[in-house]
Amino acid sequence: MMRASPIDDHNPLVLSYLGIRRAIGLSGLFLPIVLGPIGWLFLGIEIQDNMSSYYHTPLRDVFVGTLCAMAVFLYCYRGYGRIEDWTANVGCASALGIALFPLDYGSDPLFQRSLVGYVHSFSGGIFFTTLAVYSLYHFPTREHSRPGMASHIAERNFIYYTSGVVILLSLIAMGSYLMLLPASWKRWLNEYNYLFWMEWVAVWAFAAAWLAKSRMILTEIGIDLLAYSRRFVER
Repeated sequence: MMRASPIDDHNPLVLSYLGIRRAIGLSGLFLPIVLGPIGWLFLGIEIQDNMSSYYHTPLRDVFVGTLCAMAVFLYCYRGYGRIEDWTANVGCASALGIALFPLDYGSDPLFQRSLVGYVHSFSGGIFFTTLAVYSLYHFPTREHSRPGMASHIAERNFIYYTSGVVILLSLIAMGSYLMLLPASWKRWLNEYNYLFWMEWVAVWAFAAAWLAKSRMILTEIGIDLLAYSRRFVER
């Protein structure tokens, strides 16, 4: 599953390098919105305990399709070396694991009734960890190793590192909820769909990093504003 070395950002391809980044980022940006608010407002689907539970709702195809698309995009993504290639491969495999091995209906992600459910839970943890690795290691490293290829490197790295830290903190928060909290507390937090909102935070964090890396116009404006604010404070 190894791929060729990355191409120049300005070389047009059917699946462009920047286009894949945008596709991954936009998929993460819109997935929780479609599953949560849009599903509730237009389809009458209550907010679920976690995003994986949408597999058992009419929005199953949206959930599965988006994860499969992310898997394809990650497989097509060209890294800057073997480590980044394998990171993409692991992300691809874990996204497919989430999509094709559903969480058991009405279950706690930590305690499944089937092997399929456990594969799903394991894949979810690996997927988010993979995305944190991109934000904390691959993206900032690439900016430093290619001087002159990106403007506002400090601001971009701030976004990448912040994204990675938020993903890790979300994973810790979800892991603590699943493994450390007493049942009474879990039931109370479940009333507010705690896991769903924590997953939303993690998904949007990785979406921010991939969109910033993609040089999308709106993210470039945001980065310019961040750089201007930093210069204003330093005066």
